[in-house]
Amino acid sequence: MQILDILHHITKRSLLLALRLSVLVLLASALVSGAEPSALERVLQSGTLRVISRNGPTTYYEGPNGYTGFEYAIAREFADSLGVKLEVVETEDLAHILDAVGSDDGEFAAAGLTVTEKRKQKVRFTSPYFDVTQLLVYQSGQARPESPKDLVGKKIVIIANSSHAERLRELRRSLPELDWEEVFDLEPVELLELVQKGKIDYTIVDSNAFELSSSRYPKVRVAFKISAPQHLAWAFPRGVDNSLFDKANEFFARIKASGELATLRETFYGHTREMDYGDSLLFAKRLNSRLPRWKKIIKAAAENADIDWQLLAAVSYQESHWNPRAVSPTGVKGFMMLTQTTAEEMGIDNRLDGSESITGGALYYRKTYDRIPQRIAEPDRTWLALAAYNIGFGHLEDARKLTQARGGDPDKWNDVKDNLLLLAKRKYYKHTDHGYARGWEAVSYVQNIRNYYSIIAWHEQQLEKQELALSEEKNSSYETVSNTVTDAVKVISGPSDGI
Repeated sequence: MQILDILHHITKRSLLLALRLSVLVLLASALVSGAEPSALERVLQSGTLRVISRNGPTTYYEGPNGYTGFEYAIAREFADSLGVKLEVVETEDLAHILDAVGSDDGEFAAAGLTVTEKRKQKVRFTSPYFDVTQLLVYQSGQARPESPKDLVGKKIVIIANSSHAERLRELRRSLPELDWEEVFDLEPVELLELVQKGKIDYTIVDSNAFELSSSRYPKVRVAFKISAPQHLAWAFPRGVDNSLFDKANEFFARIKASGELATLRETFYGHTREMDYGDSLLFAKRLNSRLPRWKKIIKAAAENADIDWQLLAAVSYQESHWNPRAVSPTGVKGFMMLTQTTAEEMGIDNRLDGSESITGGALYYRKTYDRIPQRIAEPDRTWLALAAYNIGFGHLEDARKLTQARGGDPDKWNDVKDNLLLLAKRKYYKHTDHGYARGWEAVSYVQNIRNYYSIIAWHEQQLEKQELALSEEKNSSYETVSNTVTDAVKVISGPSDGI
């Protein structure tokens, strides 16, 4: 009986302990269910991820097929990984961007933000996804500044509350007479235009912004690097809620390891530095003098062929510099530089008729594009189609087969372009179906078109903004800088102003 009593006592205590644990679990569940949802839970519940950003070629802008841009593409991938839609909240003032993260404006900021110690006092940054260097630029033909001391007494205009302002404040500690102006409503490309036109002496831009825009402003040159390389990262609010912040860092770790981030970089920056000074100067002039005359015809032909008109404009510039009477030594002619065979195939009677040539070129590109396997995702399918348009579909297939044989991905332009170069080497082309090809020309062809395309897209967006601002007044030239720039300029005199 004594043993039974002991067992009964132990069982009773176990039951009481289990009951107490059950109550604790229920209480904990009640507390959790009544608690404020985490940042990640709020995003998942709402179905929307709000990101704060600035409009610009390095961040996000509206292209012919919707929003695009390096920052936008990464943020959209992050939203897709969470199974929610992306919403961009545009803010121009960099100081407001940092103040707004974690507020009703947005969960975080993806705006090409440089990581600085001062900014870390306001926000916390994810792992970096890009490195940039601050560049001091000047107008070609003027005396080139060689060091920060050469900036004293010069007219310098920069973006307000930027990391560039922080850098100048650091320099002013040893150069007390250094002064500059900060603007709140201009983009880096607009500052480059001010330098190009000689309205200001210098500005500072990040290296990625300069790479994307330098071909449009061929008179703007780099004087020197005014900073060491700096990280770009997303900004999240400081606090104890790490849920969305940790998800973002997991996302970056994943796309870095998978190569997705490298692919996005190549998509938006892989075409830079392809045009020399002469090419850039010609394109900048002809963008204003020739494209307006042909835009309506290009748009109509593109719509008929169901392709992007801005891409067709870029292709036609690469082919003829928008010259309907162009003729090459090999016999190709016209706006789209069609061969006689291609013209006949597309039903074109007169290759030197600009309208006919554009129509034929658009249809021929569409035919080439349709031959590229549908499984290949954009933008790779477009880049491959452009290469085939230039070098021939057979040679492109040779390069794709060579890519696969050498362990690359035949559906990725970044892999295929390296193997296109090999088609000029006998040890490789002797094993192909179509033999020797000048593969480097196809690579340059695609890279140039990508460059022209991005510039045309940004140019058109700025024209649309200008037309809205000027109402019904039409402008034939690309004028993005208002004559009232000085009204938008705020002189920063105190060394501790801004961020």
